[in-house]
Amino acid sequence: MIESTSIISYVTFIFGLSSLFYIIGWISKSNKANTLGTITMIIATIGSGSAFFLRWMETYWIGYGHVPLASLYESLIFFSLTIGVIYLFIEFRYKVRVVGIFAGLAAFLTLAYASLPSVGDQIQPLMPALKSNWLIVHVMTYFFGYAALTLAFCVSLLYLLKSAGKNTNEGILGRIPGFKTLDELTYQLVMFGFLFITLGLITGAVWAEQAWGRYWGWDPKETWSLITWLVYATLLHARLMRGWEGKRLAYLSILGFAAVMFTYFGVNLLPGLHSYL
Repeated sequence: MIESTSIISYVTFIFGLSSLFYIIGWISKSNKANTLGTITMIIATIGSGSAFFLRWMETYWIGYGHVPLASLYESLIFFSLTIGVIYLFIEFRYKVRVVGIFAGLAAFLTLAYASLPSVGDQIQPLMPALKSNWLIVHVMTYFFGYAALTLAFCVSLLYLLKSAGKNTNEGILGRIPGFKTLDELTYQLVMFGFLFITLGLITGAVWAEQAWGRYWGWDPKETWSLITWLVYATLLHARLMRGWEGKRLAYLSILGFAAVMFTYFGVNLLPGLHSYL
């Protein structure tokens, strides 16, 4: 019987291969390499989805029967899936394959981290407080938001990379989409991600009231989720009300991504009710 952990080993490699194809396509202007990048990205995304649903079935086979979103390992699988899904939408909608370099690398690093022995891939029973349908809604909305904000960070890096060159319309920098396209794409991704992390905050508060009898408890994860929300709320306010764009928007996007990463990984080092994720 094929196990989800075996699929993840192959998917990790395929995401890395996709990023490599996109790099080759960017440097050499090879349509063939870019096409291979797209094909491998699709295969890797389908593979992540397959591993996620197989993991779900495995929880039923051993008698737990819960959606696989209750551990760091399981969340990393879903995170790689959402990165792939949102990136492929961007590619087909905006035709900016160079973003695939970073998307493939982000998904590769996510799954490589999941494969570390320190993370652990054992299926564990749910804590009593987690036995709720809110688990699916809350965690899935957050990770779609995280994936969009991760890709906004990637596009912001491309913007700063392009702006660092003297001849931005020549050489490999000239193969990066124009500043207006990158700026608008960053904004659209942040808007999408902000919507989903807002839904995540709301559903988390409702779930907390049902599980612990209070909507908000200033748990470290809750606190940093709010800080992350405020950073992106500031970015959108600066864009809509003050007309910020370009480098300033890119820097705020990078700051927001740092907050996302600390909320996801760094807070796990602190004691709290969310230490399981």
